[in-house]
Amino acid sequence: MALVLREKDVRSLLSMHDALIVLEDAFTAQAQGTAINTPRHRLILPHGVLNMLAAAAPTLGVLGYKTYTAFREGVRFVVLLFSAQDGQLLAIIEADWLGAIRTGATSALATKYMARPDARTVGLIGAGQQAITQLMGVCAVCSISSVYVYSRNFQRCERFCQEMARILNIEVVPVAHAQDAVEGADIIITATSSDGPVLFGEWLTPGCHINAIGSNWARRRELDPTVLRHCSLIVTDSLEQARIEAGDFILSEQSGFDWLLVHELAEVVGGGRPVRVAPDEITLYKGLGIALEDIATAAHVYNLACQRGVGEQLELLC
Repeated sequence: MALVLREKDVRSLLSMHDALIVLEDAFTAQAQGTAINTPRHRLILPHGVLNMLAAAAPTLGVLGYKTYTAFREGVRFVVLLFSAQDGQLLAIIEADWLGAIRTGATSALATKYMARPDARTVGLIGAGQQAITQLMGVCAVCSISSVYVYSRNFQRCERFCQEMARILNIEVVPVAHAQDAVEGADIIITATSSDGPVLFGEWLTPGCHINAIGSNWARRRELDPTVLRHCSLIVTDSLEQARIEAGDFILSEQSGFDWLLVHELAEVVGGGRPVRVAPDEITLYKGLGIALEDIATAAHVYNLACQRGVGEQLELLC
């Protein structure tokens, strides 16, 4: 028997608070060598893409993969979760909200370790679904008082700010220009689908922390190369995957970007790398979205569903 969990089930079970705990444990396990992650693979067709990510977390008793299609008609996500003991299929989980929450929680985890403890203001570029969980995550680890948001669609930006102010009970203000959102911000988030830079080095305030999560294609970037040159510490969730799809780094190689400056989040969480040394240092987390984040989060959702009797049992022949 395998458990089928729908989007509504995942939303009822998964909280940002729990995702943070689960992912901190997962990256600690990776730092200790007890979790395995493989980079995303893509099958590219003329009108869409099939994406596949696999990971194993034996300490959680699971392994599995997330697959999703991205076509003009929409994006569809599913996680298949297996037992690490006997290979049995445990669950089939619709994973749109799961992916959004784990992405926000991973950025929040990086923020917890990399941002200044007194960070209070956020500058956000982007106002889509990923921006929602990015703000939720950062506000879960920092005492944020004000958020300034820029989006190319100002009406959408206004609606986004109204909704996030209601959810988070803080000041969330739309602004007319990206520079207005990020200048003076303690934490900067880029969550866009842009092909070219939306954040520039001259806008940065000493001591800020950046979460850049919008691009995971080699020919796309959100960061101007000068942003990277301002950073004292650069971290990503997978260096192996970054070499394949982190356009923010790949496209900056011709400007002198050095891959030796990039560290993995597991190093930071596991204590293998010192983090911020001085308050005025600028730090950067480049989030790509890796399988370990999905599988660890899916295991938590599955365990809660079993405890609470949520989901549909599917009888299999094998």
